[in-house]
Amino acid sequence: MTEIGYALSSEEHRPNDLVRYAQRAEEVGFSFALISDHFHPWIDQQGHSPFVWSVIGGIAQATQRLRLGTGVTCPMLRIHPAIIAQAAATAAAMMPGRFFLGVGTGENLNEHILGDHWPPYEIRLDMLEEAVEVIRLLWQGGNQSYWGVYYTVEDARIYTLPESLPPIMVAGSGPSSAEAAGYLGDGFISTSPKAELVQKFQEAGGENKPCYGQLTVCWAEDEAEARRTVHQIWPNAGLTGELTQELRTPAHFEQAAKMVKEEDIAEKVTCGPDPQRHLASLQKFIDASYEYVYVHQIGPDQEGFFRFYQREILPKFR
Repeated sequence: MTEIGYALSSEEHRPNDLVRYAQRAEEVGFSFALISDHFHPWIDQQGHSPFVWSVIGGIAQATQRLRLGTGVTCPMLRIHPAIIAQAAATAAAMMPGRFFLGVGTGENLNEHILGDHWPPYEIRLDMLEEAVEVIRLLWQGGNQSYWGVYYTVEDARIYTLPESLPPIMVAGSGPSSAEAAGYLGDGFISTSPKAELVQKFQEAGGENKPCYGQLTVCWAEDEAEARRTVHQIWPNAGLTGELTQELRTPAHFEQAAKMVKEEDIAEKVTCGPDPQRHLASLQKFIDASYEYVYVHQIGPDQEGFFRFYQREILPKFR
């Protein structure tokens, strides 16, 4: 049976609100959530970007059953993988059996801030592989050192380790990243309901490992209102190709988003109050063999979304 989760959008909400939304997600019946890890929002209109590890600490105390993962962390440039290893170990110790680490190759939007060169994808993938190696090494406990091509760790020990280590899920949107997730991770995360991506993941070592898909929606009482909300707050949904990895600042995303029309958004985001449309969008991920689908509600009306999914959607998956 497919499980339905909730996307905590750090780009749109204040930290205390994210904690409250995680609590509400648990109350209404979502079994898991993923929280985005950004330094910047995509555009200024979204307005927020709190430090994800602080928010996770709050969620750990405010929930009892909700499983939580980062969706996703880039453990390569902005933060050294040794620090991510410590942060994730602490989160897992605070949420026994309920936390997982989602990782990916990141976006220039967040990773350029310290003046580091933004490398091409092939190098970023090599960096991600080495970063995961560092994280798993430190999770073994004891005194560890590592001298790699990209990262150095000398006489480091993580003292606070959870009883059970968290899984590492790897994000991808194309064939090469799906393949990397298969041999590198304990699961796969994607925003694309394409069966060929899951197949690539499984063929590369991902067989019998979980697949998480993110569905973006905007519930509102009126479909036209939902479309306007998406166009105002999340026009980056209309950007295609490698732009989302390569653009450097929210201002650049705003410039690119000026070319996105409201009707373009409606083709990519499920808008409005029709439960059949939401169920059909979820079904695309299910048909592509995603066992877990988590839903990102765009805009401030999270409570209306929670009530709608509690009433119309979640009962179909119990």
